[in-house]
Amino acid sequence: MDADQRRKRKRANHGGTTSALKLILSFRSLTLGIILFLFTLFYFSGSDRSPFRPVLRVSGFTRVLPVLLTQDYFGGGGKSLPLVIESRVLLPDHLLLVLSNRVRRGESLECVYYHQLGDADLLDEMLVKLAISADDYQESKSIVRCELPPVNYSAAVDLRRPGGEVVEGNWMASSRRAANQTAVPDWGKVVYEAILDWNTVVVLAKGLNLKPRREVDPAEFRCHFSLSNNLSREESFVFTTEATAAAQEVVRCLLPRSIRKNNTALAEGIRVTVSRVEDSSASPAALPSVAKVYNPKSHGMRGEGEGKYELCACTMLWNQASVLKEWVMYHSWLGVERWFIYDNNSDDGLQDVADELNSRNHNVSRHVWPWIKAQEAGFSHCALRAKYECKWVGFFDVDEFFYFPRHGGQTPLPGQNSLRAMVSNYTDSPTIAEVRTMCHSFGPSGLTEPPKQGVTVGYTCRLQAPERHKSFVRPDLLDMTLLNIVHHFKLREGYKSTNVAEGTAVINHYKYQVWDTFKAKFLRRVSTYVTNWQDDHNKGSKDRAPGLGTEAVEPPDWRLRFCEVWDTGLKDFVLGSFADVGTGLLPWERSSSSSARRRR
Repeated sequence: MDADQRRKRKRANHGGTTSALKLILSFRSLTLGIILFLFTLFYFSGSDRSPFRPVLRVSGFTRVLPVLLTQDYFGGGGKSLPLVIESRVLLPDHLLLVLSNRVRRGESLECVYYHQLGDADLLDEMLVKLAISADDYQESKSIVRCELPPVNYSAAVDLRRPGGEVVEGNWMASSRRAANQTAVPDWGKVVYEAILDWNTVVVLAKGLNLKPRREVDPAEFRCHFSLSNNLSREESFVFTTEATAAAQEVVRCLLPRSIRKNNTALAEGIRVTVSRVEDSSASPAALPSVAKVYNPKSHGMRGEGEGKYELCACTMLWNQASVLKEWVMYHSWLGVERWFIYDNNSDDGLQDVADELNSRNHNVSRHVWPWIKAQEAGFSHCALRAKYECKWVGFFDVDEFFYFPRHGGQTPLPGQNSLRAMVSNYTDSPTIAEVRTMCHSFGPSGLTEPPKQGVTVGYTCRLQAPERHKSFVRPDLLDMTLLNIVHHFKLREGYKSTNVAEGTAVINHYKYQVWDTFKAKFLRRVSTYVTNWQDDHNKGSKDRAPGLGTEAVEPPDWRLRFCEVWDTGLKDFVLGSFADVGTGLLPWERSSSSSARRRR
């Protein structure tokens, strides 16, 4: 490269750097102004300030610099928004990045890894790998999944779009040094979600080590609120409040008095953490936090005057897009009006299926839930969302189907919306807040491949005795702890559950399917308190499949197992009520592509 070319390139880079610095300084001035205003409002109107000296910091700002400078600002595009990383979490099999803005669906991104700085000569050494995936998160954020950092590389990973250049300079080196010195929380000990619920905030946290199925004394905990991204420093706490309830991974705390007094909506976006009060004279050791207060009431509400849905359903799934259509369409016919689908890191096109269902007028929302082994906390989160939209919400899996059996032809066929009608009988009850239904567990029924017409038609042989029950609950009548185990919740004092007679309604649980489907259960279990099947302990758990060990090895007689009673009741009902007269196809077998073309 000759001297003239070097001078031109230097001027071009200098111009790009200047533009980026102007943008950054403008962004920083605006941010500091907003923070100063909010801090002044909170500080002088409240009396529940933390015992720590409140010092405002914009500690995450230096970590934004390398992100801003690896964009199209330097590649000539200038159209893409900056990739502003809000938080990072080290999960067991990948590194999760939370972005404060949206990325384009399907956009290709690169993860930038920096060498652990111990030598100035290694300052510019970095490694670039393609991101595993990116997804929407909450209503306006994104998450990006990166591979775990290699040995001797920092977990303070940045992002860039392919082809983006890293601009060199001393100030960039300083930002990298600051990023490498930032501790990235580990999944075993972190506050990961915070949900606003009237004048309280419900905090979800790993590392509390609370036992399942029981409450604990909330006086053991405190919540801490900050306008800074750095909650690892005591002086960054602005407010501290008392906990009012605690169980499992959930701690409920009061909002700071100044927010309760003025407007609880002001809490949205404030970072929060929790500490355990070991000694009243000692400073609390707060958990690392990636959680900012989220207000479900401000998102997804029905229009004024529309009222609540009578019946909703919530589930958590991983890579079960292939069965979602059957589950939603069938239960929609029975009366479910609203669907909360918690997607636990699926990569099988679940969003496309949700879009297709919505094109057929099913009210489905996919909520990305990136947290592993956190099903109970996820259901607590869903219950808080549903209480603003639903009178009743059911918590059951996509392999579970409600069925109204007929005995000797004496019981009439269930009509459309019969499930909704069943639970609505208790909507105005002064004592009933939960309706429980027993489950029948079905086996492979002699099959070796997934049934083409769906599980309700394909699996017809089950165990004799019923097993666990699943529930519909009134979400506004749950206990303040939101304590839940195996799909049912602790109810508020004064309320109780009722059991549906087995002759009236049951759930067909297609639990033991063909081996290729069933073996996915060995990869992981979503429940916090259920042992992964590969682990060599708790082998007697009822959650495990009887007779299986810790490895996904198909028994020779798998297709014949769990078969004591042939039961074709739901199969006969589905074929008689849902099959197209002309083609014989069931609704979930038909593609919506032809109807979509007609609409265009």
